[in-house]
Amino acid sequence: MPLTGSDLRRIALGLPGTEEKAHFGKADFRVRNKIFASLPDEETAVVKLTPEQQQQLMAEAEPAIFAPVPGGWGRKGWTRVRLPVCDAATLESALRTAWGLVGKPVSRRPKTNR
Repeated sequence: MPLTGSDLRRIALGLPGTEEKAHFGKADFRVRNKIFASLPDEETAVVKLTPEQQQQLMAEAEPAIFAPVPGGWGRKGWTRVRLPVCDAATLESALRTAWGLVGKPVSRRPKTNR
């Protein structure tokens, strides 16, 4: 059964601390107020990846499912996901990877007295 925007919502909102908001009139998914995925339409998701993660998904996983967003955003790793040809496990893996880039707190070095 093809995936839809409802499936993306269910999976994304199941990740810790995720909220659904809107960006340029389209649904997005954030943790710590940082976007890790968006839903431009019911058949397309966009996930934040590193360029290396993006290349790996396109080359090794499913090139029919994943493609860079056109232009500079795509060169930075933002990746389109074709939901109708994606399975739930692949989508969840991509969302967890994207969540991991923004969802984990940044560790800070302890202050030292100088």
